[in-house]
Amino acid sequence: MNEGFRQGGQMSAPGVASTNTRIRRKKAHPQAARTTDRGSIKAWWYLLPALLVFAAFLFYPLGRSVFLSFQGSDLFGRPSGFVGLDQYLRLFTDPGFRTVMLVTLGFTVLTVVPSIVLALVLGLLLHQKIKAVRFFRTAFALPFAYSVATASVIFGVMFNQATGVLNGMLAFFGVDRVGWLTDPAWALLSVSLATVWMQLGYNLLVLSAGLGAVSEDIVEAARLDGAHGWRMQRSIIMPLLTPQLFFLLVTGTIHALQSFGQIHILTKGGPQDSTTTLVYSIYEQAFANNNSNFGYASAQAVVLLIIVVVVSVVQFGILERKVFYR
Repeated sequence: MNEGFRQGGQMSAPGVASTNTRIRRKKAHPQAARTTDRGSIKAWWYLLPALLVFAAFLFYPLGRSVFLSFQGSDLFGRPSGFVGLDQYLRLFTDPGFRTVMLVTLGFTVLTVVPSIVLALVLGLLLHQKIKAVRFFRTAFALPFAYSVATASVIFGVMFNQATGVLNGMLAFFGVDRVGWLTDPAWALLSVSLATVWMQLGYNLLVLSAGLGAVSEDIVEAARLDGAHGWRMQRSIIMPLLTPQLFFLLVTGTIHALQSFGQIHILTKGGPQDSTTTLVYSIYEQAFANNNSNFGYASAQAVVLLIIVVVVSVVQFGILERKVFYR
């Protein structure tokens, strides 16, 4: 009996220890919970300034724009009453809005693709072991240091029909002067060229960083397998650059859809609305020529937001699968 009692006592000891452990955990749990709650509250206090900035400059304007898109506007731009979907119906039945969308599409294609391709070509060339490579890298990346206003003024002088450098060169060779910014056939291309130059430096810096991260071991192994020249660039280097190329495509598209400064300085949306993009149309409806048509402008802004979101989702859904993440 005594032996059995001792064995039973020994057998029950783990159960007692387990029970005591659970009791201690339950006693310690409220203290841990209070500590976690205090940490969470402290974290929210740190986040509060950023949340206030987002609320003031992002969430409130967004909500206000959506609200105004369902409102009419009086002569002073004040909401005049609920009009439902009238602003959106006006958008999609207005021939002028269709022209604006085509100009926006053309401007996006003419700026995003060339700026990435040109930066890629320059990056691959500058990645070679050539003399004065640092000088050329700095020279090609220099446009990134210029503000949009400064670069636009420079191109405005270059594109001037009477005194511009480009027309001076054409006149030297006996070619008629071109209205780079005054001819509807040339204005969008001219503004796009200026935008490509402005974006080139940033794209080149991003791609140069990607090229610098390519492992020499991979390159050397490819050389041993017989990859040289264009085959090396196409089969080895460019797949390793797909994260940077994808990043530039997404951000470049968003940047092009939101471009305003160079258009306002160089052409003000003209001539004959040939450079009036969606963003510039929003500005014209809301602020230019005392229009104060905030309801219609807000509807355009909501459409722009939807376009940016849809394009970004499509790019991530289709193209990200082809990105090679190391």
